[in-house]
Amino acid sequence: MTDNSQYLKAAYFTLGCKLNFAETSTIGKMLAERGISRAAKGETPDICVVNTCSVTEMADKKGRRLIRSLAARYPGATIAVTGCYAQLKPQEVAGLPGVDIVIGSEEKLRMADHIDAWLADRKKRMEVTPFRDIKAFHPSCEKGDRTRYFLKVQDGCDYFCTYCTIPFARGRSRSGMIPDLVAMARDVAERGGKEIVITGVNIGEFGRDNGQDLFSLLRSLDEVEGIERFRISSIEPNLLTEEIISWTASEARAFMPHFHIPLQSGSDEVLRLMNRRYDTSLFQSRIESIRRLIPDAFIGVDIIAGARGETEKEWCKSLEFAESLDVTRYHVFPYSERPGTKALLLGDNVSQEEKHRRVAALTRLSDKKMEAFMRKAEGSVRPVLWEQPSGDYRMHGLTDNYLRVEAPLIPELINTISDVRLGEISPLQPEIITAFHIH
Repeated sequence: MTDNSQYLKAAYFTLGCKLNFAETSTIGKMLAERGISRAAKGETPDICVVNTCSVTEMADKKGRRLIRSLAARYPGATIAVTGCYAQLKPQEVAGLPGVDIVIGSEEKLRMADHIDAWLADRKKRMEVTPFRDIKAFHPSCEKGDRTRYFLKVQDGCDYFCTYCTIPFARGRSRSGMIPDLVAMARDVAERGGKEIVITGVNIGEFGRDNGQDLFSLLRSLDEVEGIERFRISSIEPNLLTEEIISWTASEARAFMPHFHIPLQSGSDEVLRLMNRRYDTSLFQSRIESIRRLIPDAFIGVDIIAGARGETEKEWCKSLEFAESLDVTRYHVFPYSERPGTKALLLGDNVSQEEKHRRVAALTRLSDKKMEAFMRKAEGSVRPVLWEQPSGDYRMHGLTDNYLRVEAPLIPELINTISDVRLGEISPLQPEIITAFHIH
């Protein structure tokens, strides 16, 4: 870094998934090691690092909107953009106002080097490796300004679902080595961390490229002393094995009763058109196994509304199947046309008006299921990990089964786990339960 780097301040902006968050936190740590501190709230940053998403056209729009707003708000700042949007559309990103550095997925965790070079010569930089040549795996495990840590164990995807650009943005599936990942978890424990979220693009594919497997990784992490909670951020239903579910229910020490499983459609025909690797029967069997073995588990499910091929008949099948599942919450996404995907060849598109109608129906269903799950929890006692509060008067935390809890601030409880009797759903924030007694 330049001699005056110790006086520079950087601000970090993350769009998209938990994996992006983990990588942004790692970039922040790397810049801090080179003397660039994090800009405090209200301070004007010298550098803005933007880690983008591109899973939908809306994600691209959010990225453009954020970059333009940063350029207008901080005209003197260096703007460095990375992430999936930068990988897929580097020329478009480079043409946005104020952008000085554009780097792709392969180079993301070399951000500090690119900023160093920019500070030396002030020459615009763009370095993006073609997706077929993205081969490196860069591990990361950071928490940023949060309490929970995010451990990246896998990157890329080999599935090539017809609607998805992630393989083109992230490259082929590749994984870390179990001893290295366990060492990172131990380091978190030594730093006082209590919870680690395991992140990746297609976590269930962990180890397929280097002779390892996900179950071995989970068992090894579970043995790390000092870490009281692990969560898997998301896992494909065909890769969430009965063995993993059974182990989580009966043998795992620290893996929480919490699953996030993408469904994408409740129609077998649409799943086939999407090139998904399961059908509704397999998906239903996974949900039934979890409910039978872990009745109070939180089960979050991704679902897409209005995909190509989702005729009115198939939409009705999808909604009926979604209604039948005993899950906690649906994360609903309108289908988004992505350039270069095979889905563009799959017949007529669903109108925007119809997509909105279907999204609204699924959202109502999700709200109904979420409220029922929370109502069932009222009055029960659950362990809560208290997060670093953003305000002065209230603190928030998560139960073991991923319910969000709010209570008056008790500073000494931050980053500790305490048993809490759950009260009622907050009328102002219906996805939060109030804790009325802390043990």
